[in-house]
Amino acid sequence: MTEIDTSVPHSARIWNYWLGGKDNYPVDEEAGDAYTAVFPGIVTIARSSRAFLGRTIRHLVLEAGIRQFLDVGTGLPTVDNTHEVAQRHAPEARIVYVDNDPLVLAHARALLTSTPEGATAYEDISLFEPDRILAAAARTLDLTRPTALILSGILGHVDGHDRARALVRSLLAGLPPGSYLCVNDGSRGTDPDYEAAQDGYNETGAVPYFLRPVEQIEAYFDGLEPVAPGVVPVPLWRPDPAPGGAAPRPIGQHGGLARKP
Repeated sequence: MTEIDTSVPHSARIWNYWLGGKDNYPVDEEAGDAYTAVFPGIVTIARSSRAFLGRTIRHLVLEAGIRQFLDVGTGLPTVDNTHEVAQRHAPEARIVYVDNDPLVLAHARALLTSTPEGATAYEDISLFEPDRILAAAARTLDLTRPTALILSGILGHVDGHDRARALVRSLLAGLPPGSYLCVNDGSRGTDPDYEAAQDGYNETGAVPYFLRPVEQIEAYFDGLEPVAPGVVPVPLWRPDPAPGGAAPRPIGQHGGLARKP
């Protein structure tokens, strides 16, 4: 297994730090603090992204009847992971997580458990190997049945929008009609401070993450049937009632959900 590199910051560990987790190193905390010094709103983005994931999974289980999930680019386990939300509402749900970070692998095997009625598996494969991902997923999931493909905060790591779109298409091609695509990623054009902080992070030597214009995030869903309200800032996607009735505010993280016809 690849050795864990603690000499440079790592996005999954920094994200874990922003979410209040403990699976990170001083270099990640330093990078996370430097980022928040430029753009404190990143903590809101991290938590809003996680909340969006939970709401979309709940919709998929309760309203769309989905019982299979392929979560690519899992990241470090925190709270309300995909299997926890899905199996809370449908104990028979089956989930396959895919990532290729050694720290994620170490913690996934310990933390990503399952209900007796369902199943949860972890596959150590890169996003850039869609055929391998689908072959491995088929060991746990029945890919002749509708499956939700989840790409949460991962496509920004792909250098080049055309390449990212091609990866999405390749993964969707292995899923049957009635399947769903769920994407949320950082976006440009909403908050200049966010863009400045991310551009600075990309210069630290860490694996870069590219914020994309909203129309490029929308393009991942080409040919699919969007679930209302479409691709929007993640706090605005079917928000739960907020304490005190406060209205959710747009942020530089866009997401959406759509069905494969």
